[in-house]
Amino acid sequence: MGIWIQGNAIAAAPLPPETLPRLPSPAVAVQSSSPMQFPNAYGSHPRFPLEWWYITGWLKDSGGHSLGFQLTFFRLRMPKIWANPSAFNPRQIYFAQAALGDPRIGHLLTAQRAARGGLGLAGANRDTSRVWIDHWQLRQKGQGYTVSVNARRLAYRLHISVIQPPLPEGPDGISQKGPNPRNASYYYSLPHLLVNGKIRIRNHPWQQVSGQAWLDHEWSSSYLPAGAVGWDWTGLNLQNGGALMLFRMRRANGSLVWQAGTWRHANGKVQYLPGSAITMQPLRSWQSPESGNRYPTAWKIRAGSLDFTLHPLMENQEFRAIQSTGSIYWEGAVAAMKSGHRIGSGYLELTGYGARLHMGIGGTIASRPTRQYQPGFRNKQNIIPQPGVTEKAAP
Repeated sequence: MGIWIQGNAIAAAPLPPETLPRLPSPAVAVQSSSPMQFPNAYGSHPRFPLEWWYITGWLKDSGGHSLGFQLTFFRLRMPKIWANPSAFNPRQIYFAQAALGDPRIGHLLTAQRAARGGLGLAGANRDTSRVWIDHWQLRQKGQGYTVSVNARRLAYRLHISVIQPPLPEGPDGISQKGPNPRNASYYYSLPHLLVNGKIRIRNHPWQQVSGQAWLDHEWSSSYLPAGAVGWDWTGLNLQNGGALMLFRMRRANGSLVWQAGTWRHANGKVQYLPGSAITMQPLRSWQSPESGNRYPTAWKIRAGSLDFTLHPLMENQEFRAIQSTGSIYWEGAVAAMKSGHRIGSGYLELTGYGARLHMGIGGTIASRPTRQYQPGFRNKQNIIPQPGVTEKAAP
């Protein structure tokens, strides 16, 4: 019991129970009756269990060297919350993962952060695009964004200019992830972002960079469909001003659960691609010496009337997010090539190779070991092919 004073009397005051009750979080779902709307879509959506902001791009330094960069923030809502008004009560958990890819180094330089929401240490605004953990942040500012990361092995301070309107990744901004309508997300992209700023690699001096980027913002209550272990995703800024996003949900044996895509043509027309209009065929694979996972890092792709091959900036772009979400995945810069010429640049994400990806608190976004399909293609060191160099699909 505690005490409190009223006038000259001292009376007993009740203390909270020894074990506080846990209250279930409200149920929410992606529904066609509630289409995504702007400008509200720019802000955070804390009632949904899972939300992330994801920016990737190609940069060139002052010497003309190509680099890849990635920054992802995750917000995870606790499935049950203690009935405690304390600011330390974890209602939302935040993770951040940052990477720089430099072929001269030959592997990703990575950094990770994790924090509970509250006390200003981590959070996401509901009325604008701003998400942060301490001094790491992605922040909407005027007609663009600022990106700040400062870690021991990498740092960047980037200014992002928006030159195209948001691209809803599905009718009304709803992206279906499987045959069951409940497996869906609200999802939009901002392609062809112009990037200027500076980066620091390890203890080297800051250097100026410029390039193009792609931003995704997605939130969901039920993302990964039953039977799926992970996905293959790519977002490409096409040279003609168009943009292409493709993804496929994959079972442990490599068979498809679902695939779909969005193609914004150079004239602004948006075409939603069903699975029947898409073919994603691995060309070759690379095996990680760290995890042992084998990833298909080059692809032959058909998307509607487009056909091209994808080739990575470098083979080793595995991200071991053990200190944040607990997952291990491949995430890297890729170039889209056709007849020996580059037709686009972007990023490729490969998850669920070697372990099933778990979405949400409990498994966080962690991987759980399982018997996995590993493409049986010959490993080769890869660089983006020079003009005139072509490659055939593996049998």
